[in-house]
Amino acid sequence: MRPLILVSNDDGYTAPGIRAMQRELSTWADVVVCAPAGEQSATSHALTLHRPMRLRQADGCFFVDGTPADCVFIAVHAGTRVLPRRPDLVVSGMNHGVNLGDDVFYSGTVAAAREAALKGIPALAVSRDERADLARACSYASDLARACLVHAERETFLLNVNFPKHGQWRPRATALGQRRYGDAIEFRKDPRGREYLWVGGGRVEHHGDSGTDTAVFDNGDVGITSLVLDLGRTDQRALCESVVNDVVAAGDPR
Repeated sequence: MRPLILVSNDDGYTAPGIRAMQRELSTWADVVVCAPAGEQSATSHALTLHRPMRLRQADGCFFVDGTPADCVFIAVHAGTRVLPRRPDLVVSGMNHGVNLGDDVFYSGTVAAAREAALKGIPALAVSRDERADLARACSYASDLARACLVHAERETFLLNVNFPKHGQWRPRATALGQRRYGDAIEFRKDPRGREYLWVGGGRVEHHGDSGTDTAVFDNGDVGITSLVLDLGRTDQRALCESVVNDVVAAGDPR
């Protein structure tokens, strides 16, 4: 039996990246696509709870008028409506644009993969620089996915992978670096004189030592970062206990 791979993204089901990824994986696996109906970048791990959604099909893909996390949640829990069985792996991407460092907290691409991992399904989020060769990146990601399946039988994991524009593309195991944007808010007036605003700035800076995904990316190599699902820091347990003790010592604040 060929492996079953669920593919999603945050660029929408018609994006060139997800179609190229679908074609590449289909050479050796059974692939099902369930992705957002349109652009959902930077929606992070939002789930749509307060309005109905529609699951539709077109061009050999399922698509949902919701977030990337919605798409994976629906595909996994819709019985056989989307997937014939539980997938062996989830691949999110190929994303148009990288997801490095702090981006993993905002990225819909990473969130789709994280939703799978939370359900116990090994997952891979793959992203590329907008100027990187799409076919090359998808072929590389396909090889990574095949390698991941060897480990998928033993453990659940969430890996984040980024392809730079140029370089040797040597695979490197990395930690998260820091990708900082020129944070800004630009206020404008609409034609009726009412104020509106845009969030975000154009400047981007990378920080981190040679073992971080940002440094590896800048060096022209492919960073592969394992992301944890448990966000609690065990090294700060003493801090938490100190805070608890201070609260108890202060008495009931009410």
